[in-house]
Amino acid sequence: MTIETLREIGLVLGSLAFLAICWWAFSPKRKKRFEEDANLPFADDEQQADKDDSSAAQKDESKSGQKPGTERKQGQDK
Repeated sequence: MTIETLREIGLVLGSLAFLAICWWAFSPKRKKRFEEDANLPFADDEQQADKDDSSAAQKDESKSGQKPGTERKQGQDK
């Protein structure tokens, strides 16, 4: 076995590994998981924004004397 044969075997194994990684990464079966993982950094921001919005709405409702959870629509009489 010469060094050229070892290089060829290494080239073939490297190419197969590359193709396997590409197949794994771009498989439609994993697309949904990767999209969810891509949005993980923003998940905390959305939850925090929802908390801030709900607490701000509760403060506004408590200032106006309205019961929490009851929402007034624009143009609605008191």
